[in-house]
Amino acid sequence: MSRTSGEDGLAAKKTLPSSPIPAPRAPKPQPTPKPGPVKSVAKKSDSKSSGAKPQKPGEVKAGNLTTKKAPLKKSTKPEKAKNPNSSRRVEEISAGGLVVDLSGERGLLIGRHDKRGRTLWSLPKGHIEIGETPEAAALREVEEETGIVSKITRSLGVIDFWFMADGKRIHKTVHHFLFSEISGDLSPQISEVDVVDWFPLDEIATRLAYPDERKLIARSGDLRKP
Repeated sequence: MSRTSGEDGLAAKKTLPSSPIPAPRAPKPQPTPKPGPVKSVAKKSDSKSSGAKPQKPGEVKAGNLTTKKAPLKKSTKPEKAKNPNSSRRVEEISAGGLVVDLSGERGLLIGRHDKRGRTLWSLPKGHIEIGETPEAAALREVEEETGIVSKITRSLGVIDFWFMADGKRIHKTVHHFLFSEISGDLSPQISEVDVVDWFPLDEIATRLAYPDERKLIARSGDLRKP
């Protein structure tokens, strides 16, 4: 009995040896990762997700209320320039007084003009130089400012006062004397005195422009007596 071609093919398949199936390979062990430093990630607040409105500059939040800060007002007062000599204290000592003329009835005053054109009358006086006594300085200053040579008859007292000049606090002490005229002609000192004149002794206190000198003359008693 002849075999068909289909049967021959089937027989051939049955006689072919089967090829072995390779066994699956085991996976290679993976290295265990070493633990590293844990980084903390700060979460940004999302004002949109929370529904809160962003805070504007100049606003202060208290609870659920938001108030605006009052703007700082700038001072309109100009800053005063600091003077390095503002706290400096200066001591000045002067000497002078009142000269009574030869008749014994008039007293000598010096005058200076102020910015308004007024004449301010005062007693002649000036600074004491190094090595001078108050008496010697008084005699010299009277002659320099008035042109009159005189002699001292008695002391009228000492006054002191404070004033400001060129940013300095000046404490001035003045020794006053009563003088008697000896000789000379009235001659105002240039650049220091504008005018010099004699006045009745009874008018001296009222003629003086400065209160301290008026008080000094008022308590000096009779100016006619040496």
